[in-house]
Amino acid sequence: MLTKDILSTFKKKADLVNYLEKNKDSNPTFQSALEKHAYEQELLPLQAELVDFQRWVQKENKKIAIIFEGRDASGKGGTIKRFTEHLNPRARRIVALNKPTEIEKNQWYFNRYIKELPNAGEIVFFDRSWYNRAVVEPVMGFCSKEQYNRFMIQVPEFEHMLYESGTTIIKFWFSVSKEEQQRRFEKRLKNALKKWKFSPVDEKGQELWDDFTIYKNQMFSRTHNAFSPWVVIKSNDKQRARLESIKYVLSLFDYDNKGNNCKALLPDPNIVQRYFRNTVQLDQ
Repeated sequence: MLTKDILSTFKKKADLVNYLEKNKDSNPTFQSALEKHAYEQELLPLQAELVDFQRWVQKENKKIAIIFEGRDASGKGGTIKRFTEHLNPRARRIVALNKPTEIEKNQWYFNRYIKELPNAGEIVFFDRSWYNRAVVEPVMGFCSKEQYNRFMIQVPEFEHMLYESGTTIIKFWFSVSKEEQQRRFEKRLKNALKKWKFSPVDEKGQELWDDFTIYKNQMFSRTHNAFSPWVVIKSNDKQRARLESIKYVLSLFDYDNKGNNCKALLPDPNIVQRYFRNTVQLDQ
């Protein structure tokens, strides 16, 4: 047991870490604390790299759109938080749109997203995106078959126009297993501060699992291309998913001072994979 007397003997954090390391076999909590410490030690240098990356984006007037898609409770929001928490808020935005208004329902589907696209020198993080119409909307009956088919035809052309105009689109799909999703749902419902995250769509997530899989696979097959590929993140381990997705983004660009804070910027291929037809996914 870690008592006040023992704590008083520690002069620095390393003393505490050493104590936990020596006694981790006798206390599972110690092992958990060590794992969290190791995660934070790896995260902070990567976040420092993101600061340098953002400065380069501003200096070079780059336009970066990073899309976070995946099933509910797959870890999208937590990853976006780790991406953005130390960035300059004047040059980054998080976009998480509510359901469309009556006016928006009668506009071209992409209208409400066009106004959220990055300006020069800006990074925009989409916590869900126009790809709602590829998976969630048809599964939940929020769009017609005609609207779905029109979207699937238009979206590659839409993204190609963005690519030609100098916008870089990074498309993440966070892949979580059915069992892990259920565990996270139950944990949310028990947490008074996170109950708001559990929505009617979440409630249907397990029941309609196979329908989501069908539409997800159709989305990959029809919208994965050379200029905006889908990148699958295995996210049963949320901490590794956060670290490796940050590494993936940083690995794509030759920004100023790259690697000054963290030398290991290549993502783990066991966690991060470009989509291809026989990609092993957790949420099949």
